[in-house]
Amino acid sequence: MTALDQQLGAELDALRDARTYKRFLTLQSRQGAVVQMEGRGEVIVLSSNNYLGLAGHPEVVRAGIEGLERYGAGTASVRFICGTFEPHLALERALADLSGTEAALTYVSCWNANEACIPSLTDETTVILTDELNHASLIDAIRLSRPASKVIYPHSDMAALREGLEAAPRGSRKLVVTDGVFSMEGDLAKLPEIVELAREHDAVVVVDDSHGVGVLGETGRGTVEHFGLLGEVDVITGTLGKALGGAAGGYVAASEEVCDVLAQRSRPQLFSNALPPTVACSALRSIELMLEQPELLRRLRENIRVFRELLADAGYAPLDGEAAIVPIIVGQTAEAMALSARLLDEGVFVTGFGFPVVPEGTARVRVQMSAALEQEHLDRAIDAFRRVRPE
Repeated sequence: MTALDQQLGAELDALRDARTYKRFLTLQSRQGAVVQMEGRGEVIVLSSNNYLGLAGHPEVVRAGIEGLERYGAGTASVRFICGTFEPHLALERALADLSGTEAALTYVSCWNANEACIPSLTDETTVILTDELNHASLIDAIRLSRPASKVIYPHSDMAALREGLEAAPRGSRKLVVTDGVFSMEGDLAKLPEIVELAREHDAVVVVDDSHGVGVLGETGRGTVEHFGLLGEVDVITGTLGKALGGAAGGYVAASEEVCDVLAQRSRPQLFSNALPPTVACSALRSIELMLEQPELLRRLRENIRVFRELLADAGYAPLDGEAAIVPIIVGQTAEAMALSARLLDEGVFVTGFGFPVVPEGTARVRVQMSAALEQEHLDRAIDAFRRVRPE
């Protein structure tokens, strides 16, 4: 064993001793309301981003199979060499329409999309203003960007954002970067105020709406539609790995100029294979189904409403929110992990989160709703929550 292995082994032992070591559970069936889990049998899933239940939808699966049969397993190259396929272009047209933008560009993940977008839009004058609770992919993308300066403003503190914008040097490029839905809190960015401040100070707004698209807005177009701002946000990034089929992939939706610059300059686009065509095909069908079947959104929202009421009746106090994320604060990381384990023993799969994903003392179990869940699943889940409720 090398010295590095010994040091890392000690770090892993410390995680186990603190009861914060993450254990990976193996599913033996397609993602859905109920799955087969190795060593556990059938469990109800309350920890998936499969918000519209499309990950296992027969038409989504069939579209992926047909794409696989027609276009093969992968692109075997980057986009500008020989890795652009017809489904990429069709999907990007649909994503632009969905986002209310002129154009869109796909990547193999939203992490890639964020790390492509923000550095490519940053020049030597740029000031980036970022919410302190933004997703890790945005944090890392900003670190890679090396802006002239960076302002991390307290969560949704619009006065602090205004101060940061006013303090930016005259003539500097200003990027305001925020999640649409904050993944650990389940609350929404104050987009109307952010957009108004950006207009006052000639700033660009970048919104990662990975947890909003397919959940919020009259037609599921996300946080931007929810606030009546379609066409008013400069840059939207999002994922195909949650509501839109759940396979993989991400995208940037923006003006023709922004997307063209990303195609020309962004390193994840120039040095990484394109999105597999089979995923492009299944994601495109997911978008179509969401727009064709508004009952999916209605069912999701009804499940969110009902389960929040059931949790309150069972003695829990989840954080308020309009998204499909329902966080229940427990306290210490070990307590959240233990509650998650007890729920799994009761046949309910819901994940505990603690430091460093969330601040010390705010560990939680994060319930996530899906349109795939039926009332019987909600009832069985809440019975489990009642049985394991801590004092």
